[in-house]
Amino acid sequence: MATIDDAAELALQLPEVTEAERHGNRTWYVARKAFAWERPFSRADLRRFGEQTPPDGPILAVRVEDLGEKEAVLAAHPDVFFTIPHFDGFAAVLIQLRQVSAPALREALTDGWLACAPATLASQFLNR
Repeated sequence: MATIDDAAELALQLPEVTEAERHGNRTWYVARKAFAWERPFSRADLRRFGEQTPPDGPILAVRVEDLGEKEAVLAAHPDVFFTIPHFDGFAAVLIQLRQVSAPALREALTDGWLACAPATLASQFLNR
């Protein structure tokens, strides 16, 4: 079971990451681009769940490379990664932190970082 603090620790291990608050939630940036952020459900989000029970616990949003990658991540880990109507057409997934394994969380954050990092920084990271 992961926490927002665990996500922060992993995110801050990546090169040139900064943490700030955006819309009242912790957010992690590379080159001034948000690649991961705490994402509680809004009242509108909760209404859209209707009779379904929303995922429990802290939720983390993480960028992905593109919509194809989003679909692949959602298909590979449907018990942990999900999306909501607010994220339709947006290259990001939501993660139930209480359900995600440490390796899957690390991989998601790294992939989100790679999706937002400048090409030269990403290349240096991958070739280290």
